[in-house]
Amino acid sequence: MWAVIALLALGTEPVLADVWSYTDKDNVVHFTNVRPGKADAGKWKRIQKNDPANGKASARRGDCERCDKVPSRDRSPERFTRYDDYIYEAAGLYQLPVALIRAVIKVESDYDPRVVSVFGARGLMQLMPAVVKDMGVHSVHDPRENILGGTRLLRVLANRYDGDLVLTIAAYHAGVGSLAKYGDKVPPYQHTRKYLRMVLDRYYKYADAQRTQY
Repeated sequence: MWAVIALLALGTEPVLADVWSYTDKDNVVHFTNVRPGKADAGKWKRIQKNDPANGKASARRGDCERCDKVPSRDRSPERFTRYDDYIYEAAGLYQLPVALIRAVIKVESDYDPRVVSVFGARGLMQLMPAVVKDMGVHSVHDPRENILGGTRLLRVLANRYDGDLVLTIAAYHAGVGSLAKYGDKVPPYQHTRKYLRMVLDRYYKYADAQRTQY
């Protein structure tokens, strides 16, 4: 069931860092990490890599429409390893790649547990109030509880979408209802598409970095 993400986490081909997309006649966006064949090359567009930090910088400047109520302010390099014990605990408990958890945390909060979004999402993995309750989180700004709750949600979504990495990430951002509306496909929402590109980009970078350590 988790074959798709497991394969991506353990793969060794550098081409995994590339992602292609196209929008079909129903305005539904499709993503793939497999280079399209010559017959289909015309309809697929290679996504340019996007640094999630750029979006957070815009939010801090106030020139975005979804600026965080409490933006990320932690600039210490130590923040990127400060929560490693919790990340590895969550990855082991819910059998998810460490690289995926790191990617979501980076894009959602830039590793600052105090972040609060304009929609009320909170903490490292930006959990909404309903998710906090459903995932059994009691203290949403506690780093360990937040990471365990967010990873548990990723596990639930991965089970729902048979381990499909793209749909799991999209549903984490837009919700299962949005995907269901478009036949369990990535919805044609600009912010969701951008979020998906950002998380995938970070995921592949973190996964590649892990492979080079061994």
